[in-house]
Amino acid sequence: MFKAELTVEDARAGMLKLQPKIERYADLIVRKGVNVEAGQEVVIQAPVEVAPFVRTLVARAYAAGAGHVTVIWSDDEITRLTYENVEASWFETVPSWQREQLDSLAEGGACFIFVEGADPEALKGIDPAKPAAASKARNTQCKAYRRGMDFNINPWCIAGAPVAAWARRVYPGVEDEVAVYRLWCAILSVARADGDDPESAWELHDATFGKNLRLLNDRHFDRLHYTSANGTDLWVGMTDRHVWEGGSSVTPEGCEFSPNIPTEEVFTSPDCDRVDGIVYSALPLVRHGNKIDRFWLRFEGGSVVEFDAEVGRDTLESILETDEGARRLGEVALISKNTPIRETGILFYDTLYDENASCHLALGSAFPECYEGGCDLSAEELRRRGLNKSAAHVDFMIGADDLDITGITVDGEEVPIFVNGQWTWE
Repeated sequence: MFKAELTVEDARAGMLKLQPKIERYADLIVRKGVNVEAGQEVVIQAPVEVAPFVRTLVARAYAAGAGHVTVIWSDDEITRLTYENVEASWFETVPSWQREQLDSLAEGGACFIFVEGADPEALKGIDPAKPAAASKARNTQCKAYRRGMDFNINPWCIAGAPVAAWARRVYPGVEDEVAVYRLWCAILSVARADGDDPESAWELHDATFGKNLRLLNDRHFDRLHYTSANGTDLWVGMTDRHVWEGGSSVTPEGCEFSPNIPTEEVFTSPDCDRVDGIVYSALPLVRHGNKIDRFWLRFEGGSVVEFDAEVGRDTLESILETDEGARRLGEVALISKNTPIRETGILFYDTLYDENASCHLALGSAFPECYEGGCDLSAEELRRRGLNKSAAHVDFMIGADDLDITGITVDGEEVPIFVNGQWTWE
């Protein structure tokens, strides 16, 4: 618990006490997040504002046996200046040197750490078509890199570290140092990294996914039906060989890694041609620094045919216009409302955290590992089996407190999965 009024001096003293925990958090990301192997290349993509933490990550990666560490920096202000001053057409192509960099690292067997930390409003007012074009270009033109992520060929992990503008958004009305300190405390807590042995705590947490995964995979539902008082009434069909996943993932060579720190979800990829009805958002979505809030989507035959948003409609439209697959679902994820992130009561304005506080769906690309034998199939073969193909993958939160989810078996049996936002078998 924090004092009613934290001062800057309190925050500075608190940060000194947090340093050992932050170092253990870095170890967690290196050892459990990407599970660095001896001699392996490690790639860290991170904002310049968290350079001290990145230095810690680099040190811990080398201590774990990394052969070499490459750091790729980003900066919100420079990114905004680029979008303000460069023509939209420029973003439709990834420069050859960037393609070579990312593809060669992936082909060389690197693991990738993505440090999440950005101003949620960094691109407010920027034409959303520009960042959408840049994202599409990277996801379609950096082919080896994208395949390495999509098919779990390269271990990867997304984890957060606070920047001041993000912390101010989460904790408005306090000094930057106070906000950053409080956000660090929240990040360490929900990542189960605020104790003396985060790696053991993470192993115990990872083991908790087993029950839900077993029950869902044993039932092998044909459809899910989502309903909520906010108007959600959505039917989502499953593929014939869908697989529910959650917690850690495994590369084809058997290297176990954790793509998200934190994570609370179990998820699968639905049949993207069998989605009908309407769904309403439960939390805001921040996409490329633009906020989308109080929005809804209506599906027919798997595709979004109508939508609206009270805030950020243009940004939502830019997502849907990425390609044909961006109007279809690539993921359904189930998360009880009694998870640690939800219980903090914090709106993080960051999908890594907010998606783990709420059941969510994702527009765009599906997960090959969520189809039996899917990692051995091409994207085209997967699409023929009902798994979506797109340059986008955008999670949005739908987990209202009263959300009910019913599973329907191939024999027509109706089985309650969620009632009032919680697992029925907890």
